[in-house]
Amino acid sequence: MPASAHVPTTLISLRPAGQHGALRHAAARHGLAVLGVSPWRLQPREDAATRGALGQALAAPVVVFTSPAAVRAAGRLAPLRPPAAARWLAVGEGSAGALRRAGVAEVIQPARMDSEGLLALPALAGAARVGLVTAPGGRGLLASTLAGRGVEVVRADVYERVPLALTATTLRRLHALTGPSVLALSSGEALERVLDQLPAELLARWQAQPVVAASQRLAAQAAARGFQRIVQAEGPRPAQLLAAALAAD
Repeated sequence: MPASAHVPTTLISLRPAGQHGALRHAAARHGLAVLGVSPWRLQPREDAATRGALGQALAAPVVVFTSPAAVRAAGRLAPLRPPAAARWLAVGEGSAGALRRAGVAEVIQPARMDSEGLLALPALAGAARVGLVTAPGGRGLLASTLAGRGVEVVRADVYERVPLALTATTLRRLHALTGPSVLALSSGEALERVLDQLPAELLARWQAQPVVAASQRLAAQAAARGFQRIVQAEGPRPAQLLAAALAAD
């Protein structure tokens, strides 16, 4: 795909370290490069306290998995076998796919793949006790909204995000970017952590470039951080973010 003033040549990904592959694969089919700027790496928890918390969460009548990483980390600690009549929910397609690969046949997922979409599912209506398989931080809206409904949230933080400082190599690559670039945004927490580490010159460049946001909430967050060229994608999947990036002006 030839470069122009309106066609991006590079997508900037804020996925965790080692998790840029899916976006890179989707972008390559359109001749775009992906520059990974990771705010953290994912580390499973395997201590006894985590195992105990997971056991209690998985025993709830409704269980929510917030990411593929949560599914993988949970599977390292316990068999993922829903009790009879239990309902297991995934925030998005990636989490649902991870559950199915782990042998869970019945998985409920929202059409709108974010916390707001999941909270609107009938499976959560009237739930008194919900197991939440997740990590510290992130998805705060999900836990707080459920608690506000009077739901008992049984939380199991089965992995953690280990913060990473932006390396000199990453900063050099960002400074050296030529041609139009677009920021792919699917995590508000990742955005905040990376922006707070950018030198003033790079921050100004980022705010002047388009950003594709995976949800209305993330679009509003980007606007609050000074971005003006914001395109809302239909969802967080690589193909959806890429389609929005190609449509960005």
